[in-house]
Amino acid sequence: MKKLTLAVSLALCVGTAYAQNKTIQIAGFGAKSGVVRSFGVNSEAALLAAADVINKGGGVKLADGSKARIAIEFYDDRCNAEEGISVIRRIAGTDAVVAVGPTCSNVAEPLFGILQKKVGDASDSGLQFPVFTDVAIKVGLAKISEWAFRNVPNEMTMYNSLFYWLRTTHPNAKTVYGGVEEDFAHSRATWYLVMKGRAEASGFEVLGNSKWLLADTNFATQVREMKKANADVVAISAHPFTTCGVLKEMQRQGVKPKLLVGLTSSSSLETLQGCAKQAEGIIIPTSFAPINKEAINAAQSTAKFKGNADLHSMAAWENMFILKNVMESEKITGTDVQGDRRKIRDGLAKLKTTKGLIGVSKRDAEREADKPYLFVHAKKGEWKVLYNPL
Repeated sequence: MKKLTLAVSLALCVGTAYAQNKTIQIAGFGAKSGVVRSFGVNSEAALLAAADVINKGGGVKLADGSKARIAIEFYDDRCNAEEGISVIRRIAGTDAVVAVGPTCSNVAEPLFGILQKKVGDASDSGLQFPVFTDVAIKVGLAKISEWAFRNVPNEMTMYNSLFYWLRTTHPNAKTVYGGVEEDFAHSRATWYLVMKGRAEASGFEVLGNSKWLLADTNFATQVREMKKANADVVAISAHPFTTCGVLKEMQRQGVKPKLLVGLTSSSSLETLQGCAKQAEGIIIPTSFAPINKEAINAAQSTAKFKGNADLHSMAAWENMFILKNVMESEKITGTDVQGDRRKIRDGLAKLKTTKGLIGVSKRDAEREADKPYLFVHAKKGEWKVLYNPL
């Protein structure tokens, strides 16, 4: 009897060890080099931090009842479309069941184009691999493929709300002038397709805009144009690097609008590190701020992996927990890679809502999120909540 008990105990121990040795491969990808490298660095840190929390909590429950740990491998696409397509093909050749990324919209758009457009279409030889985007935010990209999903905020909703709020709370501000990072897909689309129209819809007169490039370092001409327009509101649709360059030039030329509005992606630590003094007061809508215990813990966990928390990296964090729930609800096997990829795709497609760090996000038929948001402003070197509609 003692021998039988010992044998059963050994078998249980072996079974437990086997379960603990199982892994689910999740790939991350984005820009870890070049001008926007900080976004990829932050996303990777958030993915690793979230995986660490999940693994310490027991991992992912598989179809046979065993548990598996999540393993993350992150790929650098350098914010380059060709490199991004090469990376996703490389990832599809591994045991990864899903990928989280990319950073840049100019990568996401063509990359989604090589995925199978409609699930189950035998005539479509596109890649059958689920991609769950955390950062690339240009309006409307997920509709390109039924294998593409995004957990990014809806900028149309956010800026519509922001400009309406500004018009209501600052009735003496009546005109807007734009500054746009012309060669970056996100910043360009947000000015021409979102900010400009939403400002006009709220009753502002748009007086024009100035253009520059992501790699530019001299903004004297653009700011002279801005100064000549003398608008009440200056809306800068640019990432932290050129936003800071423009703000410093505005200070040099003495351009002092009544209000400053920034791009969602610039509500980040990088902006404050680069030009906290010049950014003082800039208002930006965002889908993340450390306003509750869960959000604070996520930010602190990500910091342990040398990443900063912002609306993009915290979307990567959220993606990991969404994926954990989907993998468990769809009962992935952990052994049938292509079958598990399809289960994850189908599970993501079923979602109508997801729980995020600052609230519940709705999901639409085009696999996009409508995330809760708030307005922050730069105040003494920190992002402070200015208005919370939640």
